[in-house]
Order: sequence, then structure tokens, then C-alpha cells
Amino acid sequence: MIAITLPDGSVKHFDAGVTPMDVAKSISEGFARNVISASFNKETVETTTPLAEDGNLILYTWNNDEGKKAFWHSSAHILAQALEELYPGIKLSIGPAIENGFYYDVDFGDKTISEKDLKEVEDKMLTIARGKHEFSIRESSKADALDYYKKQNNEYKVELIENLEDGTITFCDHDTFTDLCRGGHIPNTGIVKAIKLMSIAGAYWRGDEKNKQLTRIYGISFPKQKDLTEYLNLLEEAKKRDHRKLGKELELFTFSQKVGQGLPLWLPKGAALRERLENFLKKAQKKAGYEMVITPHIGQKELYVTSGHYEKYGADSFQPITTPSEGEEFLLKPMNCPHHCEIFNSKPWSYKDLPKRFAEFGTVYRYEQSGELHGLTRVRGFTQDDAHIFCMPDQLDDEFKKVIDLVLYVFGSLGFENFYTQVSLRDPEKPEKYIGSLENWDKAEKAIISAAESKELDYKIEYGEAAFYGPKLDFMVKDALGRSWQLGTIQVDYNLPERFELEYKGSDNEMHRPVMIHRAPFGSMERFVAILLEHTGGNFPLWLMPEQVSILSLSEKYEKYSQKVLNLLENDEIRALVDNRNETIGKKIREAEMNKIPYMLIVGEQEEKDGTVSVRKHGEGDLGTMTPEAFSELIQKTIKEESKEFNV
Repeated sequence: MIAITLPDGSVKHFDAGVTPMDVAKSISEGFARNVISASFNKETVETTTPLAEDGNLILYTWNNDEGKKAFWHSSAHILAQALEELYPGIKLSIGPAIENGFYYDVDFGDKTISEKDLKEVEDKMLTIARGKHEFSIRESSKADALDYYKKQNNEYKVELIENLEDGTITFCDHDTFTDLCRGGHIPNTGIVKAIKLMSIAGAYWRGDEKNKQLTRIYGISFPKQKDLTEYLNLLEEAKKRDHRKLGKELELFTFSQKVGQGLPLWLPKGAALRERLENFLKKAQKKAGYEMVITPHIGQKELYVTSGHYEKYGADSFQPITTPSEGEEFLLKPMNCPHHCEIFNSKPWSYKDLPKRFAEFGTVYRYEQSGELHGLTRVRGFTQDDAHIFCMPDQLDDEFKKVIDLVLYVFGSLGFENFYTQVSLRDPEKPEKYIGSLENWDKAEKAIISAAESKELDYKIEYGEAAFYGPKLDFMVKDALGRSWQLGTIQVDYNLPERFELEYKGSDNEMHRPVMIHRAPFGSMERFVAILLEHTGGNFPLWLMPEQVSILSLSEKYEKYSQKVLNLLENDEIRALVDNRNETIGKKIREAEMNKIPYMLIVGEQEEKDGTVSVRKHGEGDLGTMTPEAFSELIQKTIKEESKEFNV
């Protein structure tokens, strides 16, 4: 008999050779019908894999990320089979599951495939899926695996196999199809009920531009047609909210090939938006005891060698800048933290001076591959809302909690209410991956968990996900479309204080090493604005809007009164403009709606006579008439409710 421990801690006993599906059926037949994948002792297994020893078993359904991964990986196999049947002689390479769906990279040789052919491939996939063919894993010797693919002249699979150890090679079979595969599949093809092939793209073999370009086919699949329909509707809504589209329409930012890829240009409205975001955070930071610093955009190469960033980013980043002085090299700044360490090092500190909190909106540069660039979410130059806290070890818990408060304040003020946190800890089985004493690691990890619990955060623990220098807390935000984004991070670092030999004099008159906290509630201004744009659809909180009010004059006759209303609003620091063009009021309203302007004030003969304005709200319509003073009070009250003060 073997003991199988389930996630709830319960233990069931079975004869050796029991499969994960057998265990699922022992729980309930209904549950078993929904099980599509499993892991045993942290290793992915098939639902039909015989279990021969005691261990921990997790059974996954479509509702688990791991279940979706197996579902989409299996769908990639179905895609590969369909392609082989429709285009005999093609060469398959790799076909993994991705965050949303799957893809397969294929060498079509002298054959061609285009977007118009995808419907035929989808139909073939569904025909295969309806056959309810079981997925099964079998082991193969390295020699047999090489022989199989050499006979097919498939140099891609041969290269993969040559890098594998004999005894670790497996194939997956279903129907008439077989493929080199590590495993992790759904029970049979019939579980796949809906398929959509999304696009075709080029992809270099192994991501190397020196290699041959293959054809990558992206797809997604679901266990119900209803799920696919909902997903496609979500994509259509996402297109409307695409920050690149909205950024252009709202005149926030642009890009120029002459300036360079991945280097955004902020237009006046976007620059003003960024300034408001920066001032919002600066105000909160000042109350929280942060001091603003400014560091240069470049630094000597040796600075980043000391910090370790050159080793991390050097090979794939902008190359060193040489000067007329022989041997002198500078780098574009990849991170702000080495500069802040040197600021701390600029004078001696006592324990009475700590903590020191240095903050900066510092622009950094990293050379992203051109194919990876995407609007504002993936750029080569970006500004981080960076801060580094240098504190004594016994101050760590309190400082960490204060940073959580600041992050939650930012999220609450900007409408990010649906989020969870991830506590990333070290892998206890691989201590060699980390630096620093066990005592310090224990303190840091306990501080993070204690802080998360005391703030009643919805968090999950991930072992092995810590940085090599310390554990961290990441904030995972869901936007209005249900998509997850990593926004905001807090990290505990014992590494840089060691590398830069940071010290303070303790109460015992001895020199001690401070602990360093890295934090960035926005992450980067570029990425944050992009996510905020897509989350709100361009309808930012009123306090943040580039233009809060548009005064729509029915004709030029009322320009003087419109200007009077404008002056009143501007005196109350409300951002407004007058639209007195010779256009119909209907067109002016439509354009104001398209530009996401929150409020429209219509001014005509009656309004001028009564000293009032007719108020319309974006997306809601007519709110009636009121005096300009009453409207100003309404706006100021709304802004005050939205942008509450940060309480330390």
C-alpha cells in the first residue's frame, strides 16, 4: 500500500500502481470527470501515470492554471497532427502552452500557409479532437529517438534530442500522431470542444536571428464553445482599450523611428498626466518620510560591475560608452539602486539617522529586442518610481508594513481594487542559490509574511521564487477585463549593502550593515500608464484627467460668457477648455465624448440669461442646469473623494 496525501492534508491509501485518475474517482465520479491533469511530488504527471510510492498528489481541472497549461499543450499536439495531415512533409519543432493558448513552430519547406488557411486547420483539429484519442507517454532511448527524426530529416528535433540525456527522453502518442514530449497532457482529445487559431507569425529557430525563420501558428482552445465566445468578445473589448490606440486618440504619447524604437515621446497632455501622477506619489512619499534624490542617466561601468547589474544586463544591454580617455567606459543606467547606494555612502551614518528613505523618478535603459517591444509596456527607456530604504534589521518589519500602506494607497486612489500578492521565498532545498546568512533570511521572510498577514493581504507563497539577494512581495493586479498584471513590488536586499560596503554606527559604537528595501508602487511610469489606460479605457479618475471640463458654446455670441465660466473654473484649479467652433452642438458633444472629457457644459442664450450652465456627464448624459459655482463645488468634491490624503 502507498499513502497519497491530498492538498487538504487528508491521506488516502491505495495499492501501488494506482493512477491520479483512480484517486480522483475515489473522491467522486463527478470530480473525476473534471480532472484533466496532475502533479505528484511537484512533478507533472499524466492522469494515467502509475504511482509507485508515497507522495503528495494535486489534481487539476480547467479552473487551475496548471490544468489550462496541460489543456493547451495537448491542443498544440492536435494542431501539429492536423498540420502534418494537411501539409505532408513539413518539419515540426516545438509547440508549448503559453499564457493564453499555445503555438507550434513549423518549417513548411516549399509549402505556404496564410491566415485564410487557418479555418481549414481548425476544422481538421476539431475532427481529430472528436475522436477522443487518448494521450499516452512512452519512453525512448536516445539512439531510437535520433534515428526516428533523422529518417524524417527533421534537424530541429534532432538538435533537441542531442541536448537530452539518455533515459530522460519520452514521446507522446495519440491517434496516428507521435511527438517528442516531456509530458503533461489531458486524458484524451475529446475534452477539447472549441478551437480558434489566432494568427501566423515568423519565429527564428531558438530565437536566434542567425537560424532559419520558421512559421509560428498561435491558437487557443476551450472545453466549451461558450468559453471561446466569451474570450473572443473579451479580445474585441481589449482592442478598444489598447493603450497604443487610446494613447494616440487622446494625444498622450507617440514614437518616432528617427528617435529610436522603444523610446516613447510624451506629448503635452501625456507629460501633464505623468506630472500629476508623479506629484501624487511625491506628496504621499513626503508625508511618509522619503527624501527626493536625482542621479545621472549614465555611470561608470565599474559601478554596475560592483552591483552585479553588468553581469545581469551587460551582454544584452546597450554597450559601454567610451570617452576620449583611454580605458574609461560608461553605461546607460540599467537600475537606480547602485546610485542610491553611493548616495548613502557619501557620509557616515549613525543608528539614530536610520531609516533613510531615498526616492527618485529615475529613467533607466535596457536594450530589449525589437520583436519584444510593445507600446509602453515594453520599452528601452523607462522611468521608475524608485525608492530605497536603508534601515537597521530591527526596523525592517515596520518599514515593510509602511511600504505596503503606500502601495495600497496608490492602488485605491487609481481604482485597482482586485489584486492579490505573492510572497516569493527561497528554495529550502537549494541554499547554494542565495547569499547572506540564514539568520537574515529568516528575519526577512518572517517580516514579509508577518506584514502581509497584519495587513490582511490575499497572498500566496511561492518557494524558489525569491531573488538571490532576498525575498520579495509582488502585487498582482487584475484589470477591468480580468487580465493580471504585476504592479508594485517590495524587495528585501542584503546583497547590495554587502557589495557596496554600506555601514552605520550602532548604539554599541560598532559598525553594522544596513538592510535595504527596494520598492516601486508604479513599477515604471510607462507601463503603469499603459495598464491604467487599458483598465479605465481612457476614463481616468477625474483628478487625473488631462481635460476635466469642455465648455460647449452654442454659437460665437456666447463666447464672452463661456470665457467667464472658464475663468471661474480655472481659478478653482479645474482644467477646462472652451469649444466655440462654428460646429453643431451635437458634433461638439460627440467629439467631447470621444475624447473622454468627463464633463460638458453647454452654454447658450438661456444659460447666459440665467447665469447657469447645462451639465452633461461623459457616458451618462444630461445632469440638468446649475450655476458655475455649484458645478465647481461638485467637481472639487468629487476630486477630494477620489484623491484622499495619504495617512501615515
